[in-house]
Amino acid sequence: MYRFFVSSPRKCISGEVVLITGSGGAIGRALSLRFSKLGATLVLWDINEKKNEETASLIKQQGGSCYSYTLDIGLPEEVSKAAQRVRQEVGEVDVLVNNAAVVTGRPLLECPDEMIERTFSVNLLAQFYTVKCFLPAMMKRHHGHVVNIASSVGLVGLRHLADYSASKAGVVGFSEVLNLEVKFSGVTGVHTTTVCPSFVKTSLFQGCEMRFPCILPALDVDACADRILDAVLTNQVIVCIPRIVYFFCVMKTILPVNVMCSISKFFGAIDFMDNFVHGDNGNDQAVPNRSVTSNPVNTS
Repeated sequence: MYRFFVSSPRKCISGEVVLITGSGGAIGRALSLRFSKLGATLVLWDINEKKNEETASLIKQQGGSCYSYTLDIGLPEEVSKAAQRVRQEVGEVDVLVNNAAVVTGRPLLECPDEMIERTFSVNLLAQFYTVKCFLPAMMKRHHGHVVNIASSVGLVGLRHLADYSASKAGVVGFSEVLNLEVKFSGVTGVHTTTVCPSFVKTSLFQGCEMRFPCILPALDVDACADRILDAVLTNQVIVCIPRIVYFFCVMKTILPVNVMCSISKFFGAIDFMDNFVHGDNGNDQAVPNRSVTSNPVNTS
């Protein structure tokens, strides 16, 4: 009750190493710039080298320090190789932000198996890979933070998002267990945060819209990034954006299924993906096996 009225103190991350996956995307870039402004050294991971370098350039323009790496986080061997290079070239990671994601936006029966596998590799399995690479050092030092970006559709599913919703539900479950394992390991100073945003205005869901935006509006990228940053700095375990997502989660658990379906239809959630534009879907592309490339951009 006390924390409902009084916010937790914000921790300092100046001088710490923050690794963000999907750093070339809208949310990843916004978070990268915010962490950089607070004095952190950024490690940028993305499959799209051009977009990743654009993020690095923006950090450089504001006087920040960053190292950019091009890799496919859906491949465990590339994650392991890049993690080793980060430890050698930058140091141990203090804050890990698992942000990268892809979306197919197709009905289940029209979604090829390889696209389903790709969704789970990037959205869910990659988080297992990165956590296993960086969490041991955090626990050894009793210092660190793992941030897993899930989604509101990982809590309440939507039509035409079978693979995406399932992968994000997996992130929620993974993060919950991860928090328990860290909490009861005897280690102090290591935190986890699960983020469940609703529809954010990015290219990932281009063309999609809700029927009543006044009730469940599309999230602005900057506002969403500010809320995520605040949750990390105050060690919040789980955050839903906007807060009405908490309400929908409670409704789902207590209402009959048919009633919840009617509510979803009323709010336009059933038709949300009808105008989805297949195009720039974040990291939605395959990358052949290759050595990981890095581009250090240290401007501190």
